[in-house]
Amino acid sequence: MKKEYEELYITKDKEGEALKRLIEIVKVLRKECPWDRVQTHETLTKCMIEEAYEVVDAIQNEDSINLREELGDVLLQVVFHSNLSENEGDFTIADVINEECEKMLRRHPHIFLEERAKTIDKALEKWENMKSREHGELSYSDRLTRVPKALPALIRSSKVQSKASKIGFDWKDASGAFDKLEEELDELREAWEQGGGEAMSEEYGDLLFSMVNVARFLNIDPEESLNKSTAKFIERFAIMEKVSIDRGLDLESMSLEEMDNLWIEAKKK
Repeated sequence: MKKEYEELYITKDKEGEALKRLIEIVKVLRKECPWDRVQTHETLTKCMIEEAYEVVDAIQNEDSINLREELGDVLLQVVFHSNLSENEGDFTIADVINEECEKMLRRHPHIFLEERAKTIDKALEKWENMKSREHGELSYSDRLTRVPKALPALIRSSKVQSKASKIGFDWKDASGAFDKLEEELDELREAWEQGGGEAMSEEYGDLLFSMVNVARFLNIDPEESLNKSTAKFIERFAIMEKVSIDRGLDLESMSLEEMDNLWIEAKKK
């Protein structure tokens, strides 16, 4: 261990000191490490997204030990990006923290001021009203455009639809959304029968958009629902593979009909 870095190896118990320790470590890495030195906001974008998803994965797995680690990785990204901006003469980690503090104080007048919100809906209403004041009077199109493009497609689609719904551009009930879903499915099949190409890709996107619409009316989170179905598929496939091994069978040499029979067995377990 280099003598000038001895302090960085000492664990800190207080929040402020622990954060300062991480900030100092990042500063050293940005000076001394060849990889860290050449990173930019753009090159780290993928890292930020991956770390956020790993946090979600730890939460869904109810793994508190891994959650602690993954939250640390997200915090590292925040500190790293702040260091990049500070070196560019833009903003510091203190600016990031203080701006977030000010925003939370502004958006919770029902907590920090005399106003009170007795229900969750009222609290959310005050939150949205305060956001609108901060952003100024936006056109309806601008409100849709502000939904981040980097969001997962299903989540972005749902948010855009919800914002459009607030001004009345929506089906009256789920039946309209279901009818549209059937229409888009027919159009996708028609595009496929006509040879596919770009038209088929466009129709597939329209179908997904309509499926998200149905999910919204049914109060289903499409992202979460699809993840659960994917996990269920993996679980059943693992059962199917285990059964085949127990019976001395090789999945790759089996016919589709034989695998379907195993799949039906797996669904019953």
